[in-house]
Amino acid sequence: MAELTGAHWRKSTRSSSNGGNCVEVADKLPGVVGVRDSKNPTGPALTFTPTAWRTFLTHLPTPS
Repeated sequence: MAELTGAHWRKSTRSSSNGGNCVEVADKLPGVVGVRDSKNPTGPALTFTPTAWRTFLTHLPTPS
């Protein structure tokens, strides 16, 4: 499991503005990108390599 202590989280631009789908991303960590639910900041977080995260983002549909 990657160490996320001290991560600086930001709300993803892919999150909705109505308070429903809130995803936070920590992408300034060495060798890892953290992803968590902003409504549960002490809960579990997913981690990705930067390459895997970029690949994931390129396959998301364009927001309408």
